[in-house]
Amino acid sequence: MFTSSSSADPSADNGHRRKMLDLINRLHMTGLGSLSQYHVNYSVQTDMDLPMIAVIGSQSAGKSSLIESISGITLPRSSGTCTRCPTECKLSRSEDTWKCLVKLNITTGPSGQPCDVVNIPFGPPITDKADVEDRIRRAQRAILNPGINEQKFLHELEDQTDDQAELSFSRNCVSLEISGKDVADLSFVDLPGLIASVGSAGKTGDIDLVKGLVTSYIEKPSCVILLTVTCETDFENQGAHHLTKQYDPEGKRTVGVLTKPDRIPAGEENTWLKFIRNEQEPLVNHWYCVKQPGSQTLKNGISWAEARKQENDFFALTQPWSTVESQYQKFMRTSNLTERLSTILSELIAKRLPEIHKELSNILRKTQEEMRKLPKPPSNDPVSEVWNVVGRFSSQLSRRLEGTPDADGILQTIRPHQQAFKRAIRATAPHFVPWKKGDARELPPVDFLANEEDDPQEPKASSVLIPRSPTPQSEVIYIQDVLDHAQRACTRELPDNYPFIVQQTYIEEFIEKWEMPSQILFDEVYEILKADLDDLVHEHFGKMGRGGALHSVLMIVNEHLDNAAKQAKDKISWILELEKSPTTLNVHYYSNYKTKFLGYYKGCRDQGELTIKLQNYRAPTTVHSNPVHGQAFQQAVHKALSGLTEAGLPGVQASDISKLLPVDPMEPAILIMAGVRAYFQVAYKRFADMVPLAIDYEIVRGLHKGIEQALLDGLSLTGPDAYSRCQLMVQEHSNVSSKRAELQKKLDRLRAASAELRKLFV
Repeated sequence: MFTSSSSADPSADNGHRRKMLDLINRLHMTGLGSLSQYHVNYSVQTDMDLPMIAVIGSQSAGKSSLIESISGITLPRSSGTCTRCPTECKLSRSEDTWKCLVKLNITTGPSGQPCDVVNIPFGPPITDKADVEDRIRRAQRAILNPGINEQKFLHELEDQTDDQAELSFSRNCVSLEISGKDVADLSFVDLPGLIASVGSAGKTGDIDLVKGLVTSYIEKPSCVILLTVTCETDFENQGAHHLTKQYDPEGKRTVGVLTKPDRIPAGEENTWLKFIRNEQEPLVNHWYCVKQPGSQTLKNGISWAEARKQENDFFALTQPWSTVESQYQKFMRTSNLTERLSTILSELIAKRLPEIHKELSNILRKTQEEMRKLPKPPSNDPVSEVWNVVGRFSSQLSRRLEGTPDADGILQTIRPHQQAFKRAIRATAPHFVPWKKGDARELPPVDFLANEEDDPQEPKASSVLIPRSPTPQSEVIYIQDVLDHAQRACTRELPDNYPFIVQQTYIEEFIEKWEMPSQILFDEVYEILKADLDDLVHEHFGKMGRGGALHSVLMIVNEHLDNAAKQAKDKISWILELEKSPTTLNVHYYSNYKTKFLGYYKGCRDQGELTIKLQNYRAPTTVHSNPVHGQAFQQAVHKALSGLTEAGLPGVQASDISKLLPVDPMEPAILIMAGVRAYFQVAYKRFADMVPLAIDYEIVRGLHKGIEQALLDGLSLTGPDAYSRCQLMVQEHSNVSSKRAELQKKLDRLRAASAELRKLFV
């Protein structure tokens, strides 16, 4: 709600008011720039709601006459100009000689789309009031014809009817900056009158266009609405009143003005006097009544001072105005209205200052955040910029490939797939069964493999996908099948000797199954690297220029990755070929496993309980003189093992005693099974290490080898065209550069406005 305050010192009030009005005018005009040969001002009004006065009314409501009486100038009254675009008036009292500056305030482009708010000076300052009308007329013509250079209208003006202009109405406005000794301290904007219908030359869309234009001003909370209502038309039929009620239903920021009181039909004066007494449609800041010269008087060239004298005589001598109660006399005459408007606007500015300061700080902070989110602006040295980005990319890639402690590191992501690969290879172990097909017995666990083949518990991470199972379990191979195979393979061997081809056949069978897990591991690592590489490229090159650099770098690094992948695949194939020729120099390791598997298979074939007892043997803690049955067996085995140790055979285990059992007719098959199974233990562990190592060397560590040089060569950063190519790569997309320029202009406006606010308190 806008209310006035009184002061014992009028000069202090005037000084404070002038200070407030000057501040808001400077805020409206913050951010001086340049456009071609003109000075261009970007208004902070674009970014926030600044206090202002908007003069509205229906067509022929007397708005133009009211503006003339307040400003002391004459507005154009030829058809098609005076109400076709807004007129902004900035009045300030000054001890200097009277002058008027005319500017074109452009807020929309030729197509009506919003653009940067600019104020283009339209001609030199005017020092003779008689020249203002013609200058404004020319300025209005320029506003209504945005496709024609405004200088043409400044120096040569052709007659033009409504339908000949490019636009019938415009949101762009004519700005008047008037100063002088007899000028009031006030700023306002005169909006086109609301229209209910259009003539034959008009456009039906103009009705909504004007309504939308007026609404865009009065809907703002800091806009004081100066509502003009003519007394010669029924109040309820004037659309401006209804529009005002829609956006200021309680009348807190509306000042009503009754015009043309001399045209009230006789006997109806009391209807309008109710407004002056604030009894009809009451407003917080009241209704005022003004009397302006008629059209014939204006043609005769009445001066501003004479017009004010005639207005004063009308209210002093004409009934019922002259006899209105004394407390309501202050709501009549233009001078009282002007003084009140100046006070309302200055007080509103003072009241809004803390909010303006807070709004300004918030908008400035958000704008700076938006600016920070934009890509780094192009450097003046594009070659160095691109080289630096390539260097940073290469360094970070090297760190990623060497290993980082992050949960989402490349090595951490690869490791579960390596473990899955190891399990898949181990699952290809030949499944020998040391008895004939159809035997219902179950194989006992291979205890000597339990500790060495249990995988360490991996930490669970939701971000790591569970690797797919590469291979099924090996098929069952029965002992009779092994013996039959060995006997079929015999050629010229001595009795009880079987050719190596038998073992080699079984070895080749499980080695053939290693290719698929190897390929799966390679594919998983390749996809991990490709995704990580893609993210890294986007991180470093994603915001560079218009996207051409990103596309080129992706092609180069993917080609480099594919070359490294080919090396890795070749190395995997080479390792697989090596494994197809069974051999090992780790004789002790092989022999140890063969001995253990020989005892295991023989023990499984023992039909009695001896083997089971030996496998379950636990050394007794004490020796009993009269042992029970179970203790007797334990003590007997313990005694036998102790005797072997005393005889010079230390290290013999209880399970080894099963080797002393009588010769089995399946002994040749058992020997073959034990040999193949022992070799598997040697080969699978070797292979489960070599393949991940080869992949790591060739495609993980190998990915960084030469990638920086590949980028320098692929992007042509060292040739004679390096500068031009780098310049193209860092050149911003038009959308980004436009956004940056827009935000920079906004920052300049806001910082200039902030500086103006600081000046107020200095």
